[in-house]
Amino acid sequence: MEIKGHAAIVTGGASGLGAACARELAAAGAKVALFDVNEKAASEVAAEIDGIAVACDVADSASAEAAVQKAAATHGPARILINCAGIGPAKRIVGRDGPMPLADFERVIKINLIGTFNMLRLAAAGMQPLALLPDGERGVIVSTASVAAYEGQIGQAAYASSKGGVAALTLPAAREFAQFGVRVLAIAPGIFGTPMLRALPQEAQDSLGASVPFPKRLGNPSEFAALAMHCIRNGYLNGEVIRLDGALRMAPR
Repeated sequence: MEIKGHAAIVTGGASGLGAACARELAAAGAKVALFDVNEKAASEVAAEIDGIAVACDVADSASAEAAVQKAAATHGPARILINCAGIGPAKRIVGRDGPMPLADFERVIKINLIGTFNMLRLAAAGMQPLALLPDGERGVIVSTASVAAYEGQIGQAAYASSKGGVAALTLPAAREFAQFGVRVLAIAPGIFGTPMLRALPQEAQDSLGASVPFPKRLGNPSEFAALAMHCIRNGYLNGEVIRLDGALRMAPR
């Protein structure tokens, strides 16, 4: 799919991977709506790229539906969705204080997995009635999984479960939406230099980067965005979860 002129939604667009994707989409000529619970930060990125910021809790049905409607009223129905909203708190299943509170596990699943599904269902519903493009497509959805879906570390039970769900969701969604000309993909990033990791001491960042076989550094959000753009443009990519990790395979801890 050619990106220029199409409406796009990026969740988690206020920072990190989402902000990088929003910038790349705008540079390619898309009309970008940034969805985030932090509307102020999203507004700053939106102002930079001539997009719009929309307050949205991706895990809440009503909030997401209202956000999609607001974006469509400004830009028209989205043909592109990039799901980047997510959280990654670390906690053992059974720690020093006993078993992990069930609410903590539920919160990660709700935001990372249910939030991804929520946006996917709403965006796909909006794409299906659209006219076919010259390449036979109606839309593209790219979600964010993680290498933790395959090699979750100690303390990542909730996060790995949520991202494993995103990975497993990709193929059945792609198969279901094939009849409508909507492709569905996911990217499984390794260790990236998002604001959360950049807040760590430089020594910790260097140690994490050194664990990557090559190149021995943290991934740059712009590299994630570049792959997301390729996923949109390459019409034969569909139903796949693509690792982007410098050949990293996570150790148990």
